[in-house]
Amino acid sequence: MAVAEARLFLRDPLTAFFSLGFPVALLLVLGSVPSLRKTSPDMHGMSTIQLYAPILAVFTLMLLGLNALPSLLAAYRERGVLRRMSASPVRPALLFGALLPLYLAIAAGSVLLVVLAGPVLGVALPKQPLGFLLAFLLAAAAMLSVGLLLASAVPSAKAGNAVGALAFFPMMFFSGIWLPREFMPGFLNRIGDFTPSGAAVQTLQDSWNGHFPHIVGLLTLAAYALLAGGAAAKLFRWE
Repeated sequence: MAVAEARLFLRDPLTAFFSLGFPVALLLVLGSVPSLRKTSPDMHGMSTIQLYAPILAVFTLMLLGLNALPSLLAAYRERGVLRRMSASPVRPALLFGALLPLYLAIAAGSVLLVVLAGPVLGVALPKQPLGFLLAFLLAAAAMLSVGLLLASAVPSAKAGNAVGALAFFPMMFFSGIWLPREFMPGFLNRIGDFTPSGAAVQTLQDSWNGHFPHIVGLLTLAAYALLAGGAAAKLFRWE
């Protein structure tokens, strides 16, 4: 089932590109602008490209968790795939066992490409690798759990796309992809700290700079993973 889902994912080249290639491609484009590679006191001695590296590392998690997962599961529900699985020896829960590791592997591949491209553009490798790994795993758990919660509430693929977009664009804003978090007003930064995307970017940024991720950010991600995952398990309907 995992192999089948991987093949279906790769048959959609646009989704595959945006999930795997777009973050590193955008990082390379931004890094080709010399002014964005210069450090500035206004950015705590960092360059613009250093600020965007963790944001782009989180981008794939947002795309998979908030767009791909809800629309896919809603489409399976709408077409009766989940209902047929529930009547077969293959339990529908096995679908999660195929999808979630697949999406985690895709996100890990995308983050690895961003990390490896960093030194070419003057962005050092994460200086706190264990903290970076912990932050990534909690961010993935939080985003995918939120995606499962959204999937539990939508009846069709179109509704899944709409609900996913409603969550995706605010998450993009609080991640800092349009305006880096360092330039946001203080109150927006505080709000962003308690969103999955904002907490994910901040914890990855901390570990990238050599600091163990702040406990508040880690607890925020863990809370989203537990609460959204628990709510999704309780509310999810197979048909």
